[in-house]
Amino acid sequence: MPTLRFFTLFLAVLTAAAQAHAEPARQLSRSVLRDKIRGAWAAQMIGVSYGAPTEFKTVGKTIEGEIKGDPLSNAIDQDDLYVEMTFARVMDSKGLDATTADYGDAFKSTKYKLWHANAAARRNLNRGIAAPMSGHPTYNLHADDIDFQIEADFIGIMCPGLPQASNAFCDRVGRVMNYGDGLYGGMFIAGMYSAAYFETDPRKVVEAGLACIPADSPYGQIIADTLAWSAEEPDDWRKVWQKLEDKWDKHDVCPNGVHRPFNIDAKLNGAYVAMGLLYGRGDWQQTMEVSTRCGQDSDCNPASALGVLGAMLGFDKLPSSDKEEIAKLADTKFSHTDYSFNDIVKSTETRALEVIRDAGGMVTDAEVTIPPQAPQPPELELWNFGIPTKVWKANDPAWHWTGKWRDVRDRQNVPAKVTNVPGSEATLKFNGTGLALMGNLSEAGGRADVYIDGVKSDLVADNYIVPNTIDDDLWRVYGLAPGEHTVRLVVRSDADPNSKGRRMLLLSAIAYQTTHADEASAK
Repeated sequence: MPTLRFFTLFLAVLTAAAQAHAEPARQLSRSVLRDKIRGAWAAQMIGVSYGAPTEFKTVGKTIEGEIKGDPLSNAIDQDDLYVEMTFARVMDSKGLDATTADYGDAFKSTKYKLWHANAAARRNLNRGIAAPMSGHPTYNLHADDIDFQIEADFIGIMCPGLPQASNAFCDRVGRVMNYGDGLYGGMFIAGMYSAAYFETDPRKVVEAGLACIPADSPYGQIIADTLAWSAEEPDDWRKVWQKLEDKWDKHDVCPNGVHRPFNIDAKLNGAYVAMGLLYGRGDWQQTMEVSTRCGQDSDCNPASALGVLGAMLGFDKLPSSDKEEIAKLADTKFSHTDYSFNDIVKSTETRALEVIRDAGGMVTDAEVTIPPQAPQPPELELWNFGIPTKVWKANDPAWHWTGKWRDVRDRQNVPAKVTNVPGSEATLKFNGTGLALMGNLSEAGGRADVYIDGVKSDLVADNYIVPNTIDDDLWRVYGLAPGEHTVRLVVRSDADPNSKGRRMLLLSAIAYQTTHADEASAK
């Protein structure tokens, strides 16, 4: 099986490069370009609304039985769409040369609800940790989560047949909240959109997306597995789903998935997007069904899969009933944005024309001419927090508490310890190469210093977070020497200037352990 997987990887990259080298410039009429842009945006809306009632309701197993999607109006309030429009607005206001810092500045001031890598990034940005470090694992335990993957669609849509341009924009935007595989997820999705303008075979579209990311990355490996296994089992997607489950649905670093079937990791959900395209075989309903029935983030995944198919087909070839529903909402503004469907289509087309010109193409009133461009994956970057091995909840006797701590329950009725008394301490001995401290971050949070084996960490445990930002990632460290360690948290007397209090709440500690194989792969 490894031989087949690596052959698939090699073939995808070689084919994409050879095609780009051999092909002449390609033309699209302006009407076809606009139709495909409309199809991509409409399909995202349709896919996310279809999967919305199922989101994370089925984890570690497939969704069976009837799926009753939400009305299309659900898409207006979906973060899958309005977050990516935040970054589209930066391009529209500052231009295509906008920097990672520009995207970070815009994201910092947003007011909508955020979770996981997005929440951690906005938390970091408001603490003065600027992009790209806002998405770096030193400060963001969710760096491999799905966030940028579900926000990169707009980049691929504006880069027709231009995967290098797509990757360049992804590198600037995606580092606001992600790193490594989390960044590659966005490049994979955007790369498929880019290819969709000139490709009718979904399998080749998936291969083109794969060619945009490092082959040796875990993300590259899971997509190669999905391609290889789907070739072996062309008529049974559930068999491939089970193979993905057995090999890849393990050891999620995200605290919400530790020792639970919940998995918001980018690469697993990216494989489910690929499954929808591979087993949908260009069929609208089947693409949506398979990507949803794989479970986990089952509204984001059909949004991405159907969005790519929408770019392949164009708006005119979408089902009539869906086009009628889009027409009813076409001038309704998406939540937290200045864009309606018609607005974002127009904005995307304007940017696409500029991207084409910048790539050396030509734009006339009748058509665009797009030069051949082979995918160029970025250099491999990996981080390795390790495998989660043990969790100590706040009521575990392994903890040693001094000072004035109170027993409370958090917002999900989980045991916790809380104090606002400076000098209060919490101490825990653990075995591992990494540790994460979890606590309900809030608008009234305080601060604490953290010591590992008696050495004060440069990273402060800060319990404060801006409103509508849901995160429990209080403090983290990785890359420790294997063996026994002691963590000690000491509550400080200060807090963020914007905090309404000095509360320090501890939920748990999670130990992580790398293996020799893990360490080698991260180098």
